[in-house]
Amino acid sequence: MVDDANPLSRRRARELLAVTHERRDAVIQVTRMRSRKLLSIGALVGAAALLIGTSVPASAFRNPSTGLAPEFTATPADAQALEVSSDAVAAAPVRDGFEVLSYAEQLRQLYASAPSTFTATSGPIRWPFPYTVVMTDRFGPRPEGSSGSAFHNGLDFTPGGGTPIYAIADGVVSLQVEDQGGFGNHVIIQHQIPGQNVASLYAHMQYGTSPLRTGDTVRVGDFIGLVGNTGDSYGNHLHFEIRIDGVPVDPFAWLSANAV
Repeated sequence: MVDDANPLSRRRARELLAVTHERRDAVIQVTRMRSRKLLSIGALVGAAALLIGTSVPASAFRNPSTGLAPEFTATPADAQALEVSSDAVAAAPVRDGFEVLSYAEQLRQLYASAPSTFTATSGPIRWPFPYTVVMTDRFGPRPEGSSGSAFHNGLDFTPGGGTPIYAIADGVVSLQVEDQGGFGNHVIIQHQIPGQNVASLYAHMQYGTSPLRTGDTVRVGDFIGLVGNTGDSYGNHLHFEIRIDGVPVDPFAWLSANAV
């Protein structure tokens, strides 16, 4: 506390205040000088980086032996001509006259030859599948309460939807139909077997998978179509029939006797 009545005390207070102001001004001056130096150094560093970035190529910082930096060779403007080998021109693909195959035709090519995994591979009469397939509904009267007609005229195979089906013998397609009822997408092939006028029927195939049309000639083992669930069907399966002179017979018994 300053004694206002004492002149010495008042003068001492003024001196202390003056010293305090001088020290504050000195600190502010030093701080400003340091700030200017830092800004100057930062500007120099930034200018140097900009100079390096705009004047030195990026490839100078990579090792050409690593393959990371490709080497470019300047080419005069009057030398930018492309030479094409005559062999390359001759080898260019010709796209005229191409053929568009339907989905069914592609399937025919894919399944042109049945796998030879069953005993009757070389016989003139074969099963519609070249391997063991589960049969769920045989020829004959159906149990009461079953769906469909009371008498089952065919044999049902259940190898799974999309399984390829094959012709059991040589013949001619007498009917090919795709509709929404009955047999769905189905094919009937007429066979001339010694002593018998035989027709084989393949029903419930997937729509659009049979390449056959009425009047087509087929050979034993030819692709017929894919197992499906079209028409009046309870699930993916092939309903297969054998008809002799138009009369359905037991396909299992007939194939067992004739497919050798």
